[in-house]
Amino acid sequence: MTERLRIAVLGASGYTGADLVRLALTHPRIEIAALAANAKAGQTMAQIWPHFAPYPQLPTLVKADAIDFGRIDAVFGCLPHAASAELLSTITGPRIIDLSADFRLKDAATYAHWYGGAHPAPALLPEAVYGLTEFARDALPGARIAACPGCYPTAVLLALLPLVAAHAIGADNITVNALSGVSGAGRSLKEANLFAEVAEAVHPYGIGHHRHMPEMEQELARRAGRSVTISFTPHLIPMNRGELVTCVVETAHGPDYLREVLADAYAGEPFVHLLPAGVAPATRMVRGSNHVVLNVFADRVPGRAIVIAAIDNLVKGSSGQAIQNFNLMFGLPETMGLEQAPLFP
Repeated sequence: MTERLRIAVLGASGYTGADLVRLALTHPRIEIAALAANAKAGQTMAQIWPHFAPYPQLPTLVKADAIDFGRIDAVFGCLPHAASAELLSTITGPRIIDLSADFRLKDAATYAHWYGGAHPAPALLPEAVYGLTEFARDALPGARIAACPGCYPTAVLLALLPLVAAHAIGADNITVNALSGVSGAGRSLKEANLFAEVAEAVHPYGIGHHRHMPEMEQELARRAGRSVTISFTPHLIPMNRGELVTCVVETAHGPDYLREVLADAYAGEPFVHLLPAGVAPATRMVRGSNHVVLNVFADRVPGRAIVIAAIDNLVKGSSGQAIQNFNLMFGLPETMGLEQAPLFP
């Protein structure tokens, strides 16, 4: 029997942590050895997440400092920013797949500007690999720390990176409007997330200063070979999970050429799919899965095109991509444990 890799999930009481556990349960090479949630320590997963009632074998939640990390192969950090780096910087043995924002930005000063405080572990930034899996395959096998992208950057970068790298679109005047389900705002109690505030309504937030903006600009600039500034406006919509981004770009080419660039870039990719011409991506196409759907459309304004992408914010935008990175870090098939078809209706 093939030996399983022992994992610990820190922050298992949040949405990303719970979805990580859901996916890990059916992964043939993962043993869930420890689950941490400091505020819920002593409770079972089924007590805080009733859908885990059929899995009484899951470890009881503990405080992170009670875990023997010497017996762990990989740690998944599903904690808020700052708290994640502060804790993970004390762990030296296991490999780390971090789902927070703490290791995504390469510049500690940029992190301090956007996240309101000094980086807790700046010495670790150079060794962290930005884990947008499709663009990090060469680096992940040797990485000790994989910094999983945010949900919005995952969708935007998969839509735009091949086009920027091929100089098929301009790196200036990129405008992105994004829609996300409420789970993207986390599980903590917030007035803005109450049912009466969210239901039958759509509202923008982080207007002009959302924290995912520097992350997107950093990676776009790497492909463009110069600095990039984008306009980005996210919106919260009344659904549990799912994310749609609409990117308006400047181009000297028609949508057919942009589609060719994306088709070449993602040929043979197991999770990234260019839809047939004229078919608009929708969140229902990817719900509950690690898949991404993309397409390109003409704009009525000459010299512009519209690139649209849809993902599940909790899977490809978070926990699924984390397992995809884990697979490559440990020499496993990239799709292992992620073969779930989208859930519809």
